[in-house]
Amino acid sequence: MRKRQAKKRPLLPDPKFNDQLVTRFVNMMMWDGKKSVAFKIFYDAIAIVEEKKQDEEKTGLEVWKDALSNVMPHVEVRSRRVGGATFQIPMQIRPDRKVSTAMKWLISFSRKRNEKSMAAKLAAEVLAAAKEEGAAVKKRVDTHKMAEANKAFSHFRF
Repeated sequence: MRKRQAKKRPLLPDPKFNDQLVTRFVNMMMWDGKKSVAFKIFYDAIAIVEEKKQDEEKTGLEVWKDALSNVMPHVEVRSRRVGGATFQIPMQIRPDRKVSTAMKWLISFSRKRNEKSMAAKLAAEVLAAAKEEGAAVKKRVDTHKMAEANKAFSHFRF
């Protein structure tokens, strides 16, 4: 490699919950550098989760964290060319990539829902994911199934 790997920039924890994970999520959700808008959407979504949740002893933030961990994939398939043929090879995922992938899926499937506001969409997807249902969890299950189906090629790992 010619270039060095980029340094990880330290993330500031968010103002309300004092949590770096929240800031990371908001940064991913943000469009056009509108961070305050993204924070407002996130906080509104957590407030909606707080109202609609079934589990009384958990806060909205804890429900969101549960949802995130339910969406996190543990294995994924990567394409690898071996002698002219492309194989899908199942591989373990690094911890930081697990979190990033889970966040991306939660956000993208929230955007595809058909509630009124983005906050409502996000809240609905979070509540569904916390109950092990919803599109983001289905994506994780499909990813795991694909890895399971291609387990025969795992000896091509690099």
